[in-house]
Amino acid sequence: MNRVLKRLLVSLGVLVVAAIVAIGALFGPVVIGMKPIPEDFEFNGMRLVQDEFTTLWILPVGQNEVALIDAGEDRSGAAVLSELSRRGLGADAVVAVFLTHGHQDHIGAVSMFPNAEVMALAPEADLVAGRVAPSSPLGRMMSASSTGVEISRLLRDGETVRIGDAEVTVYAVPGHTAGSAGYLTNGALFLGDAGNITSDDAVKGPPWVFSTDVDQANASLARLGQRLASENVELELIAFAHSGPLDRGLAPLMALAASD
Repeated sequence: MNRVLKRLLVSLGVLVVAAIVAIGALFGPVVIGMKPIPEDFEFNGMRLVQDEFTTLWILPVGQNEVALIDAGEDRSGAAVLSELSRRGLGADAVVAVFLTHGHQDHIGAVSMFPNAEVMALAPEADLVAGRVAPSSPLGRMMSASSTGVEISRLLRDGETVRIGDAEVTVYAVPGHTAGSAGYLTNGALFLGDAGNITSDDAVKGPPWVFSTDVDQANASLARLGQRLASENVELELIAFAHSGPLDRGLAPLMALAASD
């Protein structure tokens, strides 16, 4: 092997190692130290579905009708459709999609459910549609690109939406994105990427590289805990999109507020 070829191979090796380190730095905080995502998990009839690197939830809202909290990463919606099929339902059974925010891994399969009313907080509409790029450190390296997804109902902080037999209360939790939302229904609080649950059952903020403002995200979660406590909300489960859910009521959010 000649000297030039050796140098080339060494250079390629360095680039590969650098790429691995960079990927680990970006994606490691999303999974390392996080509460594992359980399989076949249900809570009060609501089903957790894992779709590639994220999760979403299916909520029964009436006979042969469901709503989704987020729409996953896979544009084909295979994981969602599989769960619907298990229930004897098809794509037309999805009557609402509540988006926690507009990142691609949460809006992927929206177009697969043409009967669904697509909902998000108003500040998130342009990001969902792709009229603006994400404003996170990583997102600022990207350009805006149309997603083909439009919000059909703009939500407000504190609003309660009735879908069939279900009531869903909306909470603004800005920080991960400007219009990040949490949804409270049937004793469960769904918070998307507004934070994560660690392996020792603590709530923490979202990874900085994917977030607009981590300090704001932490403050939003702390304020939400205090708000829910003041409203005497009976909370049983907290669920984020990239970690397993936690059934310790308000205590994890209140602990975050106390440490803020």
